[in-house]
Amino acid sequence: MKILVLNCGSSSVKYKLFDMSAGGKVIANGGVEKIGLPDSCLVLKDMEGNKHQLMHNMPTHTESIAFIFETLTKGEFAAIKSMAEINAVGHRVVHGGEKFNKSVLIDENVLAQIEKCSDMAPLHNPANIEGIKTIAKILPNVPQVAVFDTAFHQTMPKRAFMYAVPYSLYEKYGIRRYGFHGTSHRYVSARACEFLGIPVKGTKMITCHVGNGGSITAVKDGESVDTTMGFTPLEGLMMGTRSGDIDAGAVTYIMGKEKLDAAGVSALLNKKSGVEGVWGGSSDMRDTQAAAEAGNERAALAIDMYMYRWIKYIGAFTAALGGVDVIVLTGGVGENQAPLRKILCDNLGFLGVKLDEEANKCRGIERVISTPDSKVKVVIIPTDEELMIAQDTINLI
Repeated sequence: MKILVLNCGSSSVKYKLFDMSAGGKVIANGGVEKIGLPDSCLVLKDMEGNKHQLMHNMPTHTESIAFIFETLTKGEFAAIKSMAEINAVGHRVVHGGEKFNKSVLIDENVLAQIEKCSDMAPLHNPANIEGIKTIAKILPNVPQVAVFDTAFHQTMPKRAFMYAVPYSLYEKYGIRRYGFHGTSHRYVSARACEFLGIPVKGTKMITCHVGNGGSITAVKDGESVDTTMGFTPLEGLMMGTRSGDIDAGAVTYIMGKEKLDAAGVSALLNKKSGVEGVWGGSSDMRDTQAAAEAGNERAALAIDMYMYRWIKYIGAFTAALGGVDVIVLTGGVGENQAPLRKILCDNLGFLGVKLDEEANKCRGIERVISTPDSKVKVVIIPTDEELMIAQDTINLI
């Protein structure tokens, strides 16, 4: 049973092909970058993990997916003999609104509902839809499944997801907090319980998907009860280029002073703020850390701000949960940045967190990095959203 997972972004298409009858083995893995640009290309990994770049003109997502299929079935990097070997396709869909609290088989009604959510995720849902429609043309008899970033957070209580604006805005436009990274939070929260050998029921957990984009989720009994991202992925933590939390009054003030329209202020807060905006260099925390160590004061400030919000939200969610048993770290920073994990744990001593310095010397592996006598377990769980999508897909078909 072979499941293809597609993640169509605004200018990219990532893919993984899983052989589920071989325990979820990845038999092909890659992605198209710079769709619509002259230097568009497909970057893939061979079975030894070596990267290869294939230049190809791909003006749209449709041509990109067609080239992915050509690469999967022909030539040096072929993983299958024909497209007939693909039993189903699972899609990452960013926004499902309030309509979807779980993954679903895609039909015309589901596609129409995804289209209705496009104005809430204008960079992502239209690309997701194009991917679904392209597969329907190329593989018309193959079932497709939508796995929503927002679905896991549909268990949040109303007190957590509502904004204190006129209720009519929620009724008319669905203005509320939806949360994102849900597939990742769902995967790592379940996997953490398996890895630690603890029951889902009765466990209070805080999952931290922290990288260039980032969100934190309070998970109780395996369900999301609060999360940092809101109506869009802009709210919450300070991120690589996103501001995170900001006073709405400051936003309107900036618009007036800088003569910005809605699109202009959205670009400012989403693409020119965060870590990069504070110190004026890279959005990558590795570069920021290196600059701070070299004496760049604003890079040091960016790290201080970034870590402060991470620590603050863990404190807030501990209060919301009435305590915490496990803190899970994932994402580019959570999985790989040992110095930042140390800063985090050193500042969570008030919760009884104790860091095992030796265990923390690792990258990208499942590991408990707290000491045996730490009151809260801190564990690294590398996320695998694609495997989660593949598992949902095979369960539904």
